[in-house]
Amino acid sequence: MKIESLRIGMKVRHPQYGSGVVKSISESVAEILFDDGNKRAVAPEPSGLESMELLATVNGLELPLKQLIAEALAVALKSRAKDYSDSVVEQLGLRWHGGRLVLHPADTTLQAKEVPLETFFHKIVMVRNNLRVLEQKINAHEKLSDGEKVEMQQYITKSYGSLTTFNVLFKEKEDQF
Repeated sequence: MKIESLRIGMKVRHPQYGSGVVKSISESVAEILFDDGNKRAVAPEPSGLESMELLATVNGLELPLKQLIAEALAVALKSRAKDYSDSVVEQLGLRWHGGRLVLHPADTTLQAKEVPLETFFHKIVMVRNNLRVLEQKINAHEKLSDGEKVEMQQYITKSYGSLTTFNVLFKEKEDQF
């Protein structure tokens, strides 16, 4: 393995010392904290050091696949959130365009609250998008056990279920909860 392929925090395996994590990198050696608690300076190529992480090469750039996916996902989600905020009214059923949500308090001496349906709908769509992001982060979390992930997924599913009341506002069925 070439020194250029190493990244700080990368998990590696040495034929003699076992697995460890790269802590620092210089021109020809990397300091690696091995699982036995010892920190050693290792020249990666002659020592037979290997990555324990999946790697991806993109246009000559080599980095951990996990990092590539995380960064690509972050960019995609950020872009998707912008797409939703720009086109949220397009997702609103035509009969609701220009409509208003009116909340009347039980106490008639208090003033009613009116909210444009586009604003209310935008907030509902953002809740849905944030639930999707949370779901992805839970699924990708490396420290949660499968049982913990399932438990958290159940709360997300219940939240989606609670939001099905608002499906009537969506123009397309595939956008609904």
